[in-house]
Amino acid sequence: MKIALFSTCIADVMFPQAAQATVHLLERLGHEVYFPEEQGCCGQMHVNTGYYPEAMPLIRNHVNTFTPVLDGQWDAIVAPSGSCTGSLRHQASLVARDQGEPQLAVYAEALAKKTYDLPELLVNVLGMVDVGAYFPHRVTYHTTCHSLRMARIGDTATRLIAAVRGIDYVPLPDSDVCCGFGGTFSLKNPEVSAAMLSDKMANIISTGAEIVVAGDYSCLMNIGGGLARSGSGIRSMHLAEVLAGTEESPWFAPATNTKVGA
Repeated sequence: MKIALFSTCIADVMFPQAAQATVHLLERLGHEVYFPEEQGCCGQMHVNTGYYPEAMPLIRNHVNTFTPVLDGQWDAIVAPSGSCTGSLRHQASLVARDQGEPQLAVYAEALAKKTYDLPELLVNVLGMVDVGAYFPHRVTYHTTCHSLRMARIGDTATRLIAAVRGIDYVPLPDSDVCCGFGGTFSLKNPEVSAAMLSDKMANIISTGAEIVVAGDYSCLMNIGGGLARSGSGIRSMHLAEVLAGTEESPWFAPATNTKVGA
């Protein structure tokens, strides 16, 4: 397949290893990955805070950038983020209509049907559960709110993890409960957010995992920061990083030249 990568803001600016691992994995599986350089923010941050007019240029740019998928130049769009995937599916067209651009809304809806979070692309579109990955570590998985409730990826991520060779996967208690980040929620309601994060960390620690995995680095930033401050020694890692390497060919994060999972 020909797959266009929407890298997302947080991957672009703070956690490039998520996008890099996504590309490495898909190319390892024999697919062509394209990165349209005109891409930018999808507008989710603005929409979630109620800034619809300010979100419109971002939505318009995203639609213009990724319309080649509608002409058959690409077969699908992948994002290493359930949060951004959910926003593009449910918010972009809603905002465009609200702001009096019905044609843009139509294109946004058409793009949404071709846009997938990484685990659902692998399982539901490519028909793969075992991607040949090798990751000899004890891990647990946090199901992020938007991947579960907006993108609705179901159990695709945990099915992929369970099929990884060498892995010791331990289900996370209350895995579907919010970690307390919620974008600006953590800034506007810091006490509640901190209490939610405390509960999430306690559940992660109870599993005895070396690494907590998720499909959104925004949530992992919150969880990983809390775990680091507590001195737990537990690392945070994106699902794509777990799936990228094989036993014969481990994946090295280009940004740090570090062997992932070492």
